[in-house]
Amino acid sequence: MSSKKSIVALAKETIVIESLAISQLADFIDDTFAEAVDLIYNSTGRVIITGIGKSAIIANKIVATLNSTGTPSVFMHAADAIHGDLGLILSDDIVICISKSGNTPEIKVLIPFLKNAGNTLIAITGNQKSVLAEQADFVFNSYVEKEACPINLAPTTSTTAQLVIGDALAVCLLELRGFTKDDFAKYHPGGALGKKLFLKVRDILALNEVPAVRPDASIKNVIVEISEKRKGVTAVTLADKIVGIITDGDLRRMLSVTEDLSKLKAEDIMSKNPRFITIDAMAIDAMELMDTHKISQLLVEDQGNYAGVIHIHDLIKEGII
Repeated sequence: MSSKKSIVALAKETIVIESLAISQLADFIDDTFAEAVDLIYNSTGRVIITGIGKSAIIANKIVATLNSTGTPSVFMHAADAIHGDLGLILSDDIVICISKSGNTPEIKVLIPFLKNAGNTLIAITGNQKSVLAEQADFVFNSYVEKEACPINLAPTTSTTAQLVIGDALAVCLLELRGFTKDDFAKYHPGGALGKKLFLKVRDILALNEVPAVRPDASIKNVIVEISEKRKGVTAVTLADKIVGIITDGDLRRMLSVTEDLSKLKAEDIMSKNPRFITIDAMAIDAMELMDTHKISQLLVEDQGNYAGVIHIHDLIKEGII
């Protein structure tokens, strides 16, 4: 059984081998890469990405990245392609074929059909003398000296290299398209990422109670309001305008120094000029504001009027944090 020390050493060696191989890929990027990127950018068709084995898995990931950044893409398994799936390729589509050796049987069978159909063929391969490289219109060199696998067989470094080239392609296309944060949000409406890009304070506030007391409210009423609305805070308002805030911390501090509460009013213990955020601000901005000022709640304004409270727990519940 391997010792912990040897396991750690092997893991580190794997990372070093792959990182060095990735850094060397930069030397392979040239005008050919730029020409292929321009071709895809100006194309009216889709990008069809195909491969076999582990390269097929990488192809799937690159397709997902391209689709999420504005380049319509479709995965086609190389084995399925020669058994009917070739029909999904349209005349103006561009095909990217991924293969470490460039000589696998399925790839060699597939290439003539692609060439006969007149589709532009881009190869991502580590073998520049392969059938794939020789037949492709553009070749992205993914050569790696060795796999991270100790017996130099399991696809490790080579598939990482393929993935990085796919990322480079996607980033270049993203930049050419002027892809923005708003564009990214459009393609990612679901999950935590979508919420960070789409969710507004208004969306969260709709579910919350609206704790508020007048400046002349008694301390008892303040305590009841904070307790019932369960946000650990209440706004102090006058004619719907925020004039202050009282937190449960304010109440604890008051109780520790005051014995007679009968004459105290909300305005006596409130903090003036509290932090607030507008109702149409992004929820992620509310989180950043809370983090900056080390607070757990923010009052919310809607066109200058008090609208409610957003609590850090609301953001956690929504997956923003």
